[in-house]
Amino acid sequence: MGRDGLLTDAQMLELALTVARWFELAGIAAIVTGASIAFVRLGLGAAGVRRIEAAGERREIIPLFRKNLGRSILTGLELLVAADIIRTVAVEPTLQSVLVLGLIVIIRTFLSMSLEVEIDGKWPWQRAARK
Repeated sequence: MGRDGLLTDAQMLELALTVARWFELAGIAAIVTGASIAFVRLGLGAAGVRRIEAAGERREIIPLFRKNLGRSILTGLELLVAADIIRTVAVEPTLQSVLVLGLIVIIRTFLSMSLEVEIDGKWPWQRAARK
């Protein structure tokens, strides 16, 4: 801490990097954990050990698996985007780093929207309009 009780620039930078790393780890954990749970549910459902909640028939096992996997990927992507934003804004807000962040956000947004359509079968704004 500085003399006036506030964090120094170096301490703020280190804190931002640490927070970004935790968001990255949380994103990776969300994807891995969600994928693992989706695979376990798929295996149990296919083996008939576990009744499939959202699927009325066995032929719906794969769509349910894809939906569960897609949701975990979406959650992980959102956390990874948050980490990128923190890192770019706090660490080195140069024009080049902001442009790279913008490109990453555009790509991940496209992936997220594609996954939403794959999971729900409709665009996100169509779902909101029907509620």
